[in-house]
Amino acid sequence: MFYTHVIDDALDTSVGAKGLSRASLDRAMAELRPALDKIRHWHDSNELPLLKLPARRDDLAALKSHAERFAGFEHVVVMGSGGSSLSGKTLVALKDQGFGPLKGRPKLWFMDNIDPATFSTLIDRLPLGGTGFIAISKSGGTPETIAAFLTLTAALEAKAGKSALASNLLVITEATDNPLRRLATAMGCTILEHDPKVGGRFSALSLVGMLPAMIAGLDCAAVREGAASVLDPVLAANDVTGIAPAIGAALSVGLAREKGINITVLMPYVDRLNTFAFWYRQIWAESLGKDGNGTTPAVALGTVDQHSQVQLYLGGPTDKLFTFLIQDTAGQGPVLQPGSDKALDYLAGRTMGDLLMAEADATAATTVKAGRPTRVIRVAEVDERTIGALMMHFILETIFAAHLWKIDAFDQPAVEDGKVLTRQYLSARISSPGRRT
Repeated sequence: MFYTHVIDDALDTSVGAKGLSRASLDRAMAELRPALDKIRHWHDSNELPLLKLPARRDDLAALKSHAERFAGFEHVVVMGSGGSSLSGKTLVALKDQGFGPLKGRPKLWFMDNIDPATFSTLIDRLPLGGTGFIAISKSGGTPETIAAFLTLTAALEAKAGKSALASNLLVITEATDNPLRRLATAMGCTILEHDPKVGGRFSALSLVGMLPAMIAGLDCAAVREGAASVLDPVLAANDVTGIAPAIGAALSVGLAREKGINITVLMPYVDRLNTFAFWYRQIWAESLGKDGNGTTPAVALGTVDQHSQVQLYLGGPTDKLFTFLIQDTAGQGPVLQPGSDKALDYLAGRTMGDLLMAEADATAATTVKAGRPTRVIRVAEVDERTIGALMMHFILETIFAAHLWKIDAFDQPAVEDGKVLTRQYLSARISSPGRRT
């Protein structure tokens, strides 16, 4: 395993009244036993192709030429919404923490919002002729992705000529007659097939996440190896005992059912996993928030939010489950030399990594002391295998939680309703330009 998962401090024996009893946890775990058969069936029948991805390597070999082509650009812009952007963004963060890419690799920009001022700045600042563009939309009709695609292809053609549309563009979408595919076909650019059975928020291990990751220089086989380390024991298990994603789901759902814990906070103490927390937020919220079910995912970052949100966490309502994601950073970084100031003696001879880990452990201990249900996930390294394992953990935890709530983890009816209304509102504005809706 590339991580450890400890929930002892989320139980009533540790945190008191707001903790879950062992009996309640065991009842929820018993409910999950049929889910193992369901997951195995989805895997063996290929009804859920994402479960086949950890073992695959053939598709990565097929992506290699495309990754090498785009690695030759100075910049690469990825256009997508939700998982179509967060998947690659989360993986690329392992190699680029904001200070630029690995040597010899392009800078990747993930354009997942449609603020026109941001796009104007991008067009003004980037050398468009030396920039690759990747548009990702499973359905091929995501309005934000279409708007970004139209905006950037028009700018590219204006600055680099029509031939750049074919040479600088790549589109990932389903093999259906959809708007994005029609636009891409007319421009003569490369089109790669998005598996229609892999939903956007579950697509990190597919080409949606793997292609940007390969361009950035990640070992994508190692990402999948990490994912397999979590999935394979689930596929082989006859019981959910000891299965970390099942335990996490039973804990979250049990606390919501019995203790009114309706907010779940993920707080990594690792900058490179900050985007991972937002990836988790989407997969948990969009998969489980249905029919009055679900818990609200919140994102925090240690140590930053010790100076803001932690005050609420400790002194506010007792309605939250805390998950701390902690790396063993002891001894990492230069040794601190505070000089003769006695007030800083506690830092003398310590490293920045010592301080980070001490603050993480202290914050977790403080939430426990305050009677807040707390679980801790620890990792030794933050690398491709670790991120693959964490992604698969939370994919499976989400699937197990959906089983407990008796909902479909893979649809998003409220999101689809919003898309319909967006088209109606936009049509109304076009027909009555002066009207405010």
